[in-house]
Amino acid sequence: MNQESQQQSTGKQLPKLQLADFVSVFWRSSFEQASWNYERMQNLGFAYIMSPAIKRLYPDKQERIAAMKRHLLFFNTSPIMQSLVTGVVLNLEEQRADGQPVSAEDISAVKTAMMGPLGGIGDPVWLGTIRPVLSALAASVVLSGFGIYGPILFFAGWNLLRLGFRYSAQKFGYQRGTDIINLFGSGILKVVTRASAVFGMFMMGTFIAKWVRIDSNLGRISAFPHFVWLDRGISALAAMLLTIICIWLIRKRLSPIWAIIILFILGVLGYAGGILS
Repeated sequence: MNQESQQQSTGKQLPKLQLADFVSVFWRSSFEQASWNYERMQNLGFAYIMSPAIKRLYPDKQERIAAMKRHLLFFNTSPIMQSLVTGVVLNLEEQRADGQPVSAEDISAVKTAMMGPLGGIGDPVWLGTIRPVLSALAASVVLSGFGIYGPILFFAGWNLLRLGFRYSAQKFGYQRGTDIINLFGSGILKVVTRASAVFGMFMMGTFIAKWVRIDSNLGRISAFPHFVWLDRGISALAAMLLTIICIWLIRKRLSPIWAIIILFILGVLGYAGGILS
């Protein structure tokens, strides 16, 4: 039975999501992590996000309860990428409410199939590339003498990108439904992850060359008259090596605070010993 015949036989208007529902779901998506827990991680947040749509689609109380229960199962993915999952699930819930052959198990299976791949791409792209690049750009604005405009640039840029992507991803997921899952097998996620990593490394390399400086004093020490070229050529290489060493130490789980303290101590000792200017 198609939707038109079903509507005619029951005499009732089939439930459809409205613009207000999409806006409410989008607004709630930013609070997904507020109720994170160790047992089922983001499940409470996801159920909270879906609540306006569930209320619209299922007038019957028992159906609403059942719908909320299936969204209280385990769920965990990159927070920003979650909106794409939400869009697809909204599509499926609407189909199920319309009487189409979409089971509760199908909805849960789609969520499970999407959260892993999206979690793998979300953190490297958003937290490993976009946010560090924006942070470095904002710091560059501050160091250029524009003060508070640096933090404003970061705040505005990060939220415009984050919220714009969330809304677009939610809309795209709802429009395409389960067809999006086909993208996971196409290799496009790996391409995006690799491209973002290359871009991030390129940008951070540019910022390192501009900001990280090691001013050597060896060329001014009479005992090393042949090392004058160290003040110029080796300074850039030393800055790069210092950055690589810091990244290596942090990957070895050294706290960034301790890395800053060590650099501070080395700077003081180097200046006191006449090695650094």
